[in-house]
Amino acid sequence: MTKDKVKIILVDDHKIFREGLAFMISKLKNFEVVGEASNGKAFLKQIEELDADIVIMDISMPNIDGIEATKRALTKNPDLKVIALTMFCDEDYYYKAVQAGVSGYVLKDSGKDELIEAMETVVSGENYFSQKILHHILVSLDKGKTNKSDQENDKVKLTNRETEILNLICQGLSNSEISDKLCLSLRTIEGHKSNLLSKTGVKNSISLVMYAIKNKYVNISLF
Repeated sequence: MTKDKVKIILVDDHKIFREGLAFMISKLKNFEVVGEASNGKAFLKQIEELDADIVIMDISMPNIDGIEATKRALTKNPDLKVIALTMFCDEDYYYKAVQAGVSGYVLKDSGKDELIEAMETVVSGENYFSQKILHHILVSLDKGKTNKSDQENDKVKLTNRETEILNLICQGLSNSEISDKLCLSLRTIEGHKSNLLSKTGVKNSISLVMYAIKNKYVNISLF
């Protein structure tokens, strides 16, 4: 195996689905599958032995589900990047996955290009979340379906530029893409993002998106 390749573990209780993913990844130049597991329990045994960079994790599985498996895995290896790959287009699952520490959230009905983009994004140190699940959450929010206690959280005061950048983050743009779009330096964008994380008290981009949605910072007309 080539050391330069990004090492991936596939965790899903459907063998035929794992085999399909493994075949797809085998055609990629910079990624390789080093392990597979049919449930969270089997996966947690594997990470003791395998040096993996990314885990593509199903959420609903027997024995130990993907949420609990993610929590335990990141306790052992905080640098591990977990991408939740699931059929659940539901904000409750999304929030639980984010709280567990996933770096990405992709739906199973997405195309292979989106999954590849998610893999490349989390490897670069950023977070990736499916625009479909984000749109679903925004629509639910617009219809007043979100939890009232979440909507009653105290909102922090953001500058106009911070609000603009927050909306672009919620649209899934990376720091470099935001930099290009706003004609600002990458360092400036990173500075604003750091301020957003500090003001809101969250740790990463996915949690920042969740915070923005819950507290209605996001302009739903953009989606």
